[in-house]
Amino acid sequence: MRISASAEDRPSDRRIRFGRLDLLVLLVMMVLAGLGTWQVQRMQWKERLIAHRTAQVEAPPVALPASSEDWRAFDFRTVEATGRFLHGQEQLIGISKHDGRLGRQVLTPLVRDDGRPVLVDRGWVPEDATHPAARRDGQVEGEVGVRGIARFREDDEAGWFTPDARPGEGIWYAYDMAALRRATGLDLLPVVIEADASPNPGGLPVGGRTRVHLENRHLQYVVTWYGLALTLVGVYIAFRFGRTRGDR
Repeated sequence: MRISASAEDRPSDRRIRFGRLDLLVLLVMMVLAGLGTWQVQRMQWKERLIAHRTAQVEAPPVALPASSEDWRAFDFRTVEATGRFLHGQEQLIGISKHDGRLGRQVLTPLVRDDGRPVLVDRGWVPEDATHPAARRDGQVEGEVGVRGIARFREDDEAGWFTPDARPGEGIWYAYDMAALRRATGLDLLPVVIEADASPNPGGLPVGGRTRVHLENRHLQYVVTWYGLALTLVGVYIAFRFGRTRGDR
């Protein structure tokens, strides 16, 4: 009787083990497939973003209007503007490398005759030339014409690891348009013109540093997650088939 009872228990125990294994494999496979599907959606979003940005950048330059009901529409659009630089209100933003040297981007308000003032990212300067006195030739006076790519900055937010701004020193690490308006005392537009690569007198600042092209690696992630899901299915089928043959 003990032998018979033991024989009856084994199949029941085996079914419980296989049931748990089935559930675990199904759960992991759903997670992997879900990640793959999420990456498909991300890939489609990135493709739309790239197409929109490309269309904006490749469109003919337009004059930055005096006003607009939708300044977001100018994001990544090549624009032109004329006015006078307020070098006394110059600000510095970020920290980056160029030709192996650390430096910052120079933000200078451009006062237009036909509209609100706008910040112009004139380009990069090395750390030892952040003070205007170190690049006097580049402090252009009188009316100037600026061409560059407009960036909508009103909704920008600092990340968790972004250093705190130092408005009293004119140093910023992220765009805070409300704070920049207070610091300059100007009713600045919500867009910033990132100047093109046209050389400035004295060689500084160095413009044309807008990052236009976006990488799209989501297809690799799609293949990775779906591939892992299929591999798991294959391993599981092989395992079950092997166990089935072993039990015969």
